[in-house]
Amino acid sequence: MASSMKPRGVRNAASALVLAAAVLWPATPASAATPTATSTAATPADANCVLRPGIAHTDTLGNKFTGDLYCTNAPSDLYGRPAFDAPVTGRLKTTQSWFVCYSIGEAHKGGNNVWYYTQGDETVNLPSIQAWGNIPASSVLTSTDPFPGLPRCPWH
Repeated sequence: MASSMKPRGVRNAASALVLAAAVLWPATPASAATPTATSTAATPADANCVLRPGIAHTDTLGNKFTGDLYCTNAPSDLYGRPAFDAPVTGRLKTTQSWFVCYSIGEAHKGGNNVWYYTQGDETVNLPSIQAWGNIPASSVLTSTDPFPGLPRCPWH
C-alpha cells in the first residue's frame, strides 16, 4: 500500500474530492465476486460482460445500488474522479471485475468520456476510500459505452 507524502491541505483537498464522488462501500473488492446463475448478458456482442441485478452494494453515505456489471477488464489504476489528474485511489490487478455505475469525465484513448466505478484489489492512496475509484471505459471490454442497463452514478 503506497502512501502520498503531500502537505495536509493537499491530502485534505484530495480526500474531499473523492468523498464528494459518493464512494461506494461493499463487503468485498470488485474482483472477488463471480457471476451467478441469474446473470444475464446484455447482448451477444458483450459475452464478456453480464448485468447482475440483485447484487447489493451500499456506499459510505448510505446510497444503495441493486446491481452491477461483471466484465472483463485490463488491470488498471482507479482514479478518485473520472480524470487522469485525479489521485490514484486503487488498482485493479485482476481481469474480471464488477462495476456499479458509470460517470462522464475526461476523454480517454477509447474515444469517449465514459468511466466505470468500482472497488480495486489494492489501495494506492487515500486509504479511507478503500480503493474505490473510476476506470476509463477503454480498460473495460464492453462493445458499447456506457454499457446498456448500467445506471449513471448518482453524483453526476
